[in-house]
Amino acid sequence: MKHCRYPQLDILRGFALANMVCYHALWDLVNLHGLELPWYDSWPGFLWQQFICWSFILLAGVCQPFGRRPVRHGVMLLAAGALVSAVTMAVLPEDPIQWGVLTFLGTATLLFYWLRPLLDRCPPQWGLLACAVLFGLTRQLEKGLVAGYSVIPEALYHTGHLGNFLGFPETEFASADYFPLLPWVFLYGAGWFLHAVWRSGEEHEMPRQRRFPVLEWIGRHSLVLYLLHQPALYGALLAAENWIK
Repeated sequence: MKHCRYPQLDILRGFALANMVCYHALWDLVNLHGLELPWYDSWPGFLWQQFICWSFILLAGVCQPFGRRPVRHGVMLLAAGALVSAVTMAVLPEDPIQWGVLTFLGTATLLFYWLRPLLDRCPPQWGLLACAVLFGLTRQLEKGLVAGYSVIPEALYHTGHLGNFLGFPETEFASADYFPLLPWVFLYGAGWFLHAVWRSGEEHEMPRQRRFPVLEWIGRHSLVLYLLHQPALYGALLAAENWIK
């Protein structure tokens, strides 16, 4: 496949990251600085958080086939995820990040790279439909439910780190940012097959006009900005609080 870059995808990724930064800024204000926002901890805040997660992972799947060095990129994401986990365990041991979104994205990147010869044999429309259905059916797998029914053996939720990674967390497991392989790999796969559907005909080619250069720049540097945004937010809010006092 010819490798090319579509500014529109960078813009969408930049929007998703900017949206995430806004959400985390409010998280810091509510949880660290005592701001009272009842809607943030209720269903509007939950829907906002889910929209950010879904858009970020779906876009990652769409963009994966464009990658020139998927193995290198996957390893970088895993290393970044390990760094985030180590820092949060040291700084916030009561609320660490284990199996967070970066670790998931690194795993999914490598998994889909290795499985690509097999996945390429699947008609993309059927692959997209299957991934969407499987994601919907397994959305509550963390709670032991598939399609709303308790059909998962309880023993799977007592398999330690492997179960936590796969999506069968132990009762005592806790993470401030938890994205196990299941069900999120199906959403990533939906993005991967969506890319294949879009690229299946020239009529689906995306125009390459440049728009919203700020969001495009954010999208092109999403990993670095993701790693830096929380420390920057924390420092800025702490400085603002001290200045006000």
